[in-house]
Amino acid sequence: MTDIYDVIIAGAGPAGGQAARDLASRGYDVCVLETESEDEFPSRSNKSTAGTFPSTMASFNIPDEVVMNFTDDVVLESPNHHFRRHQPGAVLEFADFKNWLVDESRADGAEYRFDARVSKPVMEGGEIVGVQYNGGEEVRAEIIIDATGPSAPLAKELGVCELKREKQAIGIEFEFEGMDMNPDGYADLRDTMMLRLDHDIAPGGYSWIFHTGEDTAKVGVCYLQNEGHRKNAQTGFTIDDYLQYWTDTDPRFENAKRIEGIQHRGSAHIQLPSRMSTDNFMAIGDTVPTVDPLWGEGIDKCMRSGRMAAATADRVLTHSERDTSASELAIYDKLWHDRVAPKAKNRLFMTEMLYRASNERYDAFMEDLHSIPEKRLNAANKGNPLAMLGLLKFEDISTLLSTAKHWFAN
Repeated sequence: MTDIYDVIIAGAGPAGGQAARDLASRGYDVCVLETESEDEFPSRSNKSTAGTFPSTMASFNIPDEVVMNFTDDVVLESPNHHFRRHQPGAVLEFADFKNWLVDESRADGAEYRFDARVSKPVMEGGEIVGVQYNGGEEVRAEIIIDATGPSAPLAKELGVCELKREKQAIGIEFEFEGMDMNPDGYADLRDTMMLRLDHDIAPGGYSWIFHTGEDTAKVGVCYLQNEGHRKNAQTGFTIDDYLQYWTDTDPRFENAKRIEGIQHRGSAHIQLPSRMSTDNFMAIGDTVPTVDPLWGEGIDKCMRSGRMAAATADRVLTHSERDTSASELAIYDKLWHDRVAPKAKNRLFMTEMLYRASNERYDAFMEDLHSIPEKRLNAANKGNPLAMLGLLKFEDISTLLSTAKHWFAN
């Protein structure tokens, strides 16, 4: 006999875990299918820098116990300059954080099935009614949620997401000890999250150092395989080579040692989702492109998408008719654009422009940031078109035009 639930969630990451947490707390029968074994979870999926902000901690009641280090500032670096801004944050221990979500939702009645690799949807009458996993096993529900990330076995089969290769960002991160967080000639990175724009290290992307306490830090590189990468890439270099080049040439790593056994690799797509739902189905987290395009922050966005999907499910399942049609679940798409990633299109355009700029322009930009009013920076970060244009100079016109040409061609 096939088990039947109110909601099935494929994937136990921040999005899936938060959706399960919200739905279980409201009394729904929820089943979460997770590929990894419970003993190892999350090892293969432990792939986030896990930097987030106080608003996220407060919104989702994330406990201090899963925080590696609370930070005071954000630092932006270019090859020769830097800019510091007071912005409190928190660097999470990602594995502890994900296990906390599992424990929280389980405490409210959510069922987890580990070692459960989702393969395809179970269809009836052209609509999804369940999930097949581990070859031939099935579970069914009134609503199915895909939170599996870029693999997206359900969303792809249903034609809900189209993840483009040229919009895929790949990343690698190690953890180091023995770091010099305040060497001469560099910004003081103690209790900060630092993002560096430098094509020599991350062509078409960025690199980072997140202080995790004392002389330890998370260090990584991420880039889109886009025009900015192709133009600036070093022949034959892999992403590992770029990270190695950085650690070999930056004095902050002179006495640093990589912490053995800790390595995070992952990918996400930086593009505007076309749609996120259909009959009986919603896609959340990185199953649809949810990572913040400018800052690379994913935890808050993923958890918010899980929360909006849970709110949508609650709305339709509370109704006496329990109408889970595409027209009813489309409220999730609206909530996503309003509350998860407002003005996503504008911010994506700004990101594409940023990654096409030169190292020399990055240096000039860091210098400019010191004189730009904070109000304008906040508005630009939120995707305000006039504020975004206010950051540009005459020499940016060619970058603006090339970005627009590529944007409208795709």
